[in-house]
Amino acid sequence: MKIKKFDRYKTVHLILFILLAGISLFIILTDPELYQMIANNSHIRALCILLWIVFVLSFLFIFMDFSLFSTFKKDYRELDFAVSSDPVSGIANRYSCDSLIEKYLDQPLPRNIGCVMFDLTNIGDVNQNRGHVAGNDLIHDFSGILQASSLNLCFVGRNGGNKFLALFENCSTQKLNIFLDRVSDRVDKHNDNPEVPPILYQYGTAYREDESVQTITDLIALSNRRIYE
Repeated sequence: MKIKKFDRYKTVHLILFILLAGISLFIILTDPELYQMIANNSHIRALCILLWIVFVLSFLFIFMDFSLFSTFKKDYRELDFAVSSDPVSGIANRYSCDSLIEKYLDQPLPRNIGCVMFDLTNIGDVNQNRGHVAGNDLIHDFSGILQASSLNLCFVGRNGGNKFLALFENCSTQKLNIFLDRVSDRVDKHNDNPEVPPILYQYGTAYREDESVQTITDLIALSNRRIYE
């Protein structure tokens, strides 16, 4: 958020500087008396030249500063992506999952929060029979399915190993079912391809409004236990 505010400040600063330079030049060129006074008085002319040199140098420094900030912003985004994203799956990693969970650790758990835990059950067999490259590809494909299915519904992340978390912050039974149906449909399409290992998964759900759990960790633990029920 601070990066965005600073970016807006730099942009506005540069635009105002350009407008100020343009307006001052326009006034000088369109006012004959002012133009003649500057042209005929060597002291005023020298002062104006000096001011314009300072003006141009200031503009160059602001532009260079803006360029450097743009480079910094790009590096910051790349670093943020590296820290918060899982390199194998391409979606949010365990750190991002924990950061979201921490929001609810010291406050009452909202009633409209829901959770789905996924277990990619055949990853061990794929690793053993086809190699870890194929296993990583399977994780990546399943992660892409979860990400695409979560659009406008929930957060998804790889919670470590073959476990994936979907957290609904404004949940309803309808949203849970829409998400799970999307996942199922996309997995079926993936599994129609005989050239790639099939995706086999199980899941467990927990919805705060229907449960007696009081904390976010209990809600996630409940959905995790239901994978195997």
